Amino acid sequence: MTVDKELEKLSRLTPPAATPEARARALAAAMQAFDTAENDAPAAQGNAKGWRQSSIINWIWSPAMNKKFLAGSALATLLVIPAAGYLAIELTRNASPIVDQTEIAGNLSKNNAPKPIGEAARQSAKPITVVPQLRPAPPETSGLAEQPAADSAPALRDKEQQAAAKSAASQLPDFSADEISTLLNKSEGSAAALGGAKRSVPAAPGIVPQQQLAEPMAAVAPSPVPPAEGRVQIQLDPNRERFANAAANPIKSVATDPVSTFAADVDSASYAFVRRSLTGGAMPDPQSVRVEEMINYFPYDWPGPDNADQAFKATVTVMPTPWNHDTELMHVAIKGYDIAPATTPHANLIFLIDVSGSMDEPDKLPLLKSAFRLLVNRLKPDDTVSIVTYAGNAGTVLQPTRVAEKSKILSAIDRLEPGGSTGGAEGIEAAYDLAKQAFVKDGVNRVMLATDGDFNVGPSSDEDLKRIIEERRKDGIFLTVLGFGRGNLNDSLMQTLAQNGNGSAAYIDTLAEAQKTLVEEAGSTLFPIASDVKFQVEFNPERIAEYRLIGYETRALNREDLNNDRVDAGDIGSGHSVTAIYEITPKGSPAVMNDDLRYGAADKVPPAETADSTRQGELAFVKMRYKRPGEDKSALITTPVNDGNAVATIDAAPQDVRFSVAVAAFGQKLSHVAAVDTYSYQAIAVLAAASRGTDAFGYRSDFLSLVRLADGLSQR
Repeated sequence: MTVDKELEKLSRLTPPAATPEARARALAAAMQAFDTAENDAPAAQGNAKGWRQSSIINWIWSPAMNKKFLAGSALATLLVIPAAGYLAIELTRNASPIVDQTEIAGNLSKNNAPKPIGEAARQSAKPITVVPQLRPAPPETSGLAEQPAADSAPALRDKEQQAAAKSAASQLPDFSADEISTLLNKSEGSAAALGGAKRSVPAAPGIVPQQQLAEPMAAVAPSPVPPAEGRVQIQLDPNRERFANAAANPIKSVATDPVSTFAADVDSASYAFVRRSLTGGAMPDPQSVRVEEMINYFPYDWPGPDNADQAFKATVTVMPTPWNHDTELMHVAIKGYDIAPATTPHANLIFLIDVSGSMDEPDKLPLLKSAFRLLVNRLKPDDTVSIVTYAGNAGTVLQPTRVAEKSKILSAIDRLEPGGSTGGAEGIEAAYDLAKQAFVKDGVNRVMLATDGDFNVGPSSDEDLKRIIEERRKDGIFLTVLGFGRGNLNDSLMQTLAQNGNGSAAYIDTLAEAQKTLVEEAGSTLFPIASDVKFQVEFNPERIAEYRLIGYETRALNREDLNNDRVDAGDIGSGHSVTAIYEITPKGSPAVMNDDLRYGAADKVPPAETADSTRQGELAFVKMRYKRPGEDKSALITTPVNDGNAVATIDAAPQDVRFSVAVAAFGQKLSHVAAVDTYSYQAIAVLAAASRGTDAFGYRSDFLSLVRLADGLSQR
């Protein structure tokens, strides 16, 4: 459709207007419409753009048209602008994919008049290189008051371009950010910038003003036209998740390294991420698999302590290893004291919510909002909730509010919308300040950070944020980190924050997972019974030659850290269980990997205090240190392991023990641990199916489905 025809249509739609003011408005509206079309079809630039602008000017100011402008300025204003918008829509709808500038220039010089881009493309004999048109992300907003258009337009335009470039980079990672930015550049005075200057902006990041913004234009699908020879074709790349690079624990010789020390871990993020990868048709990144988190994802019926005076009870089982007949497994299960719901302390919760542009995905902010709604419905009327958001800068959306005013809290959650960059450090500081302000003595004070982990503004390195968290945990405020979404997940940072902030980490990939984490397991998620929980196992060199701790690679501690109360460690909530599994090699087994030491102390007589028969008959000795909430000095629990803890066959082990061993085998296989190379997915499925039990919530049945999926995907 030619520009002349568009102008003719506009003249029919525009009533006469006699005043200069009306003419100026008509000119501005038409220029704005053409500028909008230029932004949507950036190839139409240079001479073509100049010709169109001059045509508009001549058309509006021509004597013939002056005769038509006989009505009042008010009526002209009401009808000219909608007509210009109609013209912009028509031009946008008929615009074709971007073509080479040389092609347009050739058409102009040849005919002394521009051809519509689509027409030029159809007449060209050379194949057209197609660049997908990208939908810019919503602009960042901050502050409630209306801003003057002249001051706001440049800043908003820059932020729109940055958000658009970031959105494009996430879809098209083969291009650099600068290249994407160039593709999306807009000329000065564009209609998008002029329109953006009139928008209302909220006080805290992510809050929608009373007047809702218009929905952005839907993304334009790339044309199937093949790329021209010699031009780079855009490749869609997957994910840019970040995971900690930790090698599997090695086999250690008891003769030289008899003590194993690590921090407790009740996180479950890894299992949920593995599940999402497999159900999405892909094997998970081996670095995303933390075996201890997969094991501890499931509820187990370990026996717990009888009262709160003893926070934990340990149960140890020694059994044959399913994947190696020459080794054994030492299974250590710890159960925490379960606080009765009627006696749970008051909670002061601060929702720290990432509302940056990267959260603008269905499985991110929308899922996050639904998850927090579930949690609010779980809380008691006297609990308090605050909301802090961050996107470029932090803002308080909701001051501490009693859950009795539930509608006020839910309304604040519903108003959250994404937009802007991610300044997580400032948000963390603001959330901790608010938690300290509303601190509940003898209660639960917890910041709940919900994010995809993409902190790219301000102090954003793992070490910088770790330092902030370490300083703030001294105030007695716990931390829960909830991860959302894929493609941008910074799991490594989430783990760093959780491990150093007296907290735990979970990954929410579905609303069902939110229900499990925030409702069904709310006690263990929200109400701590112990902090800085550490384990240490000493193996008897008379009985055990070697050992290997399965998982806990990122939780390793030095031997001396057990008794150092200044060293931070894991935290355990009400009723939570912790399971650790060692693969041990009895002395004299053909599976021993290390030779005896030539100059070792094997022939020396043991000291008098360890020479008694009781200690010589032990396989190992388990120690656990922990601090009760609000206390600085740790308590010690010890458990000896001897032949009385052993069972002769795998089938003789308790049902929950066998199922957790099946999960441990699965996690190791997914993370490519050589020890389970010969143990098949089918064997894992058989062991898990035989120990599934009642499975009230269906978690174990889902696990079996994942094993079968992994088996099928591994055969490709």
